[in-house]
Amino acid sequence: DDRQSQGQGRQGKLTVVLMLATLISAFGSSFQYGYNVAVINSPSQFIQQFYNTTYVERYGGPMEDSFLTLLWSLSVSMFPLGGLFGSLMVAPLVNKLGRKGTLLFNNIFSVVPAVMMGVSEIAESYEIIIVARIIVGICAGLSSNVVPMYLGELSPKNLRGAIGVVPQLFITIGILSAQVLGISSILGNNTGWPLMLGLTGIPALVELLLLPFFPESPRYMLIQRGDDKTARRALQRLRGWEDVDREMDEMRLEHQSEQAEGRLSVLNLLSLRSLRWQLISIVAMNMGQQLSGINAIYYYADSIYSSAGVPESDIQYVTVGTGAVNVFMTITAVFIVEAAGRRLLLLIGFGICCVSCALLTVALTFQSTEWMPYVSIACVIVYVVGHAVGPSTIPYVVTTEMFRQSSRPAAFMVAGSIHWLSNFTVGLVFPFMESGLGSNSFIIFCFICLATLFYIWLIVPETKNKTFLEISQMFADRNQVEIQVGNAPLKPETGDGREGDAFKVTAF
Repeated sequence: DDRQSQGQGRQGKLTVVLMLATLISAFGSSFQYGYNVAVINSPSQFIQQFYNTTYVERYGGPMEDSFLTLLWSLSVSMFPLGGLFGSLMVAPLVNKLGRKGTLLFNNIFSVVPAVMMGVSEIAESYEIIIVARIIVGICAGLSSNVVPMYLGELSPKNLRGAIGVVPQLFITIGILSAQVLGISSILGNNTGWPLMLGLTGIPALVELLLLPFFPESPRYMLIQRGDDKTARRALQRLRGWEDVDREMDEMRLEHQSEQAEGRLSVLNLLSLRSLRWQLISIVAMNMGQQLSGINAIYYYADSIYSSAGVPESDIQYVTVGTGAVNVFMTITAVFIVEAAGRRLLLLIGFGICCVSCALLTVALTFQSTEWMPYVSIACVIVYVVGHAVGPSTIPYVVTTEMFRQSSRPAAFMVAGSIHWLSNFTVGLVFPFMESGLGSNSFIIFCFICLATLFYIWLIVPETKNKTFLEISQMFADRNQVEIQVGNAPLKPETGDGREGDAFKVTAF
């Protein structure tokens, strides 16, 4: 019939099934990552009071300041360390349990620490909070890698960028939610903080209840499980039409072209010439994303607002305003990524961050000038806008697109490990940088943004609206390899469904 015959070659659409699968997985997993990044910032003084009170009750005397600082820095830094452990678990879990299965399993690492943090005050134990922060970090490490992989494999190629930005949108909504709940009149107070820490379990319960009703990744079912029927049914539900032969054929072609490689471990990935530049690119982008100073900007924001004359009691509202700008710009990225492309947004984003860091250094150096503090606030907000448009959102999308089915889990494992290791490094090193270099710290971030921008300009091709196979072919010349299907080089289809001439894709 007409509906079936149109199935071939038509643009994928945002069906109800695809939209709900995206929203449930992003809320259940990505939201928690953002929430736990920001949740202990606002009530920090009350949590530290609890640490001290517990110590006094146990040992009869107050805790030394240096020990309190150590415990607090552990409470903060155990989260990215847990994220690193979570990233190392990505490849084995997604290959064994599937993408959806891993997200469901991952909720253990959210519900358990939510209960632990919620009862920490009753249990009179600060150790529980530190251990729970590692466990919830594992949850964030897994979700930050598995959600973009799952959604990238569910999406039609013309929507892959927009849907791939949604997890980052929910991370920013999670950060904003924690900032709002952290206002002293809501939960950021002496009695509300255990509930605030424990609320992270609610999105996990929503995901556990609803995600089982949605399809597993069709690419996983077909290519890794060899289950043709389930893959076809999943695709039909996701696309909203019966005839999915074209997409099934494309998956089989991809499977055929990489059968010789088998399922790749991280060691295989590191040694494979055909994936060399893809791997270097995701390492560069993930390092650039985290070492560009975004965490330092948030760390520094309160003192910048304070020096600009914002009253101490109002700083929490300005922080919430910055979080709202972050959410708004990420929503903008969802709508423009398919039109503007990945490469342009990365270049613009890193460019804005680079200029903002340079101006912020100048503004902080001349802070005594009457109007300079307001320039500092503007630099922070412009930096957040730039980071939200490109560096925060696009690396996850591009990591999904640059690798095919056999190498994608190992690639996400590498990307995630670099992401969390860099995050942990900034958290550890920045306080020392700040005390040693002061406002000049941001010059270092400025150079990192500039270096990442040049790398993207020279090496990273545009990947929008391309199949995974076409993107592999774009890198083939740079890697000095030829991608084969069976015994013949890969050939594309012409408009009428026949095989065309060998791929000629201009990468740069």
